[in-house]
Amino acid sequence: MTEFPQLRGLRVLLVEDHFPLAVNLADVAVQSGADVIGPVATVADALHLIERMPEIDAAVLDIHLQHETSFPVADALRARNVPFFFATAHDHTALPERFGDVPVCTKPFGLQRFRAALGELAAA
Repeated sequence: MTEFPQLRGLRVLLVEDHFPLAVNLADVAVQSGADVIGPVATVADALHLIERMPEIDAAVLDIHLQHETSFPVADALRARNVPFFFATAHDHTALPERFGDVPVCTKPFGLQRFRAALGELAAA
């Protein structure tokens, strides 16, 4: 797989509770040049990483994580000015108004779309 220069060294927090997808997305991100933090499957684990790792450059969040949403994670990232997008089967109508400006990569999506979305975060 081709490395994308704009992703080289980008530290990406990956929050996804579907393990096979999380592993696949992490592999694609790493093969594209990014450094993946996680993946993690719960809000508590994501918040713990955000608190302990101030060097997060970007994040990818699934909205629905088991029996919770990733919105507290999104709030914590926004408070630290970390760009992120939602990778979800839902569109913007599933988002609270405060996240209306956050990009959504709608599942199912191709790997090129995922890499492009990461590139947009790197440019943010």
